[in-house]
Amino acid sequence: MKILITGGAGFIGSHVVRLFVNTYPNYTIYNLDKLTYAGNLANLKDIESKPNYKFIKGDIVDAEFINKLFSEHKFNAVIHLAAESHVDRSITNPLEFVYTNVIGTVNLLNAAKTIYKEDISAFKLFYHVSTDEVYGSLGETGMFLETTAYDPHSPYSASKASSDHFVRAYHDTYGLPALISNCSNNYGPNHFPEKLIPLCISNIKNNKPLPIYGKGENIRDWLYVIDHARAIDTIFHKAKAGSTYNIGGHNEWTNIDVIKLLCKIMDRKLNRAEGTNEKLITYVKDRAGHDLRYAIDSTKLQNDLGWKPSLQFEEGLEKTVDWYLTNEEWLNHVTSGDYQKYYEQQYVKR
Repeated sequence: MKILITGGAGFIGSHVVRLFVNTYPNYTIYNLDKLTYAGNLANLKDIESKPNYKFIKGDIVDAEFINKLFSEHKFNAVIHLAAESHVDRSITNPLEFVYTNVIGTVNLLNAAKTIYKEDISAFKLFYHVSTDEVYGSLGETGMFLETTAYDPHSPYSASKASSDHFVRAYHDTYGLPALISNCSNNYGPNHFPEKLIPLCISNIKNNKPLPIYGKGENIRDWLYVIDHARAIDTIFHKAKAGSTYNIGGHNEWTNIDVIKLLCKIMDRKLNRAEGTNEKLITYVKDRAGHDLRYAIDSTKLQNDLGWKPSLQFEEGLEKTVDWYLTNEEWLNHVTSGDYQKYYEQQYVKR
């Protein structure tokens, strides 16, 4: 099996790449990443010398490059994670999200369709990794199901919803074996520190304000990133083409409660008096189109394929804090941008 994993130098993608490289030595894993601000090859230093791992620098928006890549390597499967994913950035620059998340996905689908038509038996699966944000916002009760109607509220979620529709359309129209998973908020090691948890860990370390949108009442369902990678592995190997699976942690927390718990953990880890870090909390103007509540029902995945999360949120958050405090060099390089200067000279698009 030759598997192309897009966005494999990013947060979730790097954990998926590592899992597949280490678990399946008979697979060759091709990691395609543009190495934007969110792509960091330092995330994969522990496997970069493995014989079944290959890195390719490139942009999924470049259709000519993608077609050439597929023609050269004849991939047997694609796990597509490459995406612009930060909601605030999508509000500032929505077109960038359209290009990467919509056009980029269609470029990959076209290239996969060509390979599939050449040898139907050789191309196994186009696995598209999506988000729960495509479903919109929930009230105080209820959970997102695989059958929940799409109702995106931000340019980011609208672009992901569009890409989901294209994946299903290629399955229905061309017979391309494809499936989708929609996941709740991830946290854990290697998370770029513009997102809530790693940003606050970094700011607490440096005694900087902890910015919280509105009153911090927005609710998210949190999933440890390694559990998400395990779910992707399970779905890739066990699910039927044409299916959709929701992946969630059954860990609903308001943003303010997440940060207060994080403050308490870091008070202890940094030997600060209890309550010290909570004083850094600062409330800021709410984000435009900010969804109130997300909650994923992953019953279908658990019942059909036997996956379930391995960690509760409190335990996972402790592990996450430990990782960031142990890997200060990684965090310093990411916040300074030095990681990009180091790696940009080592790889060329081919």
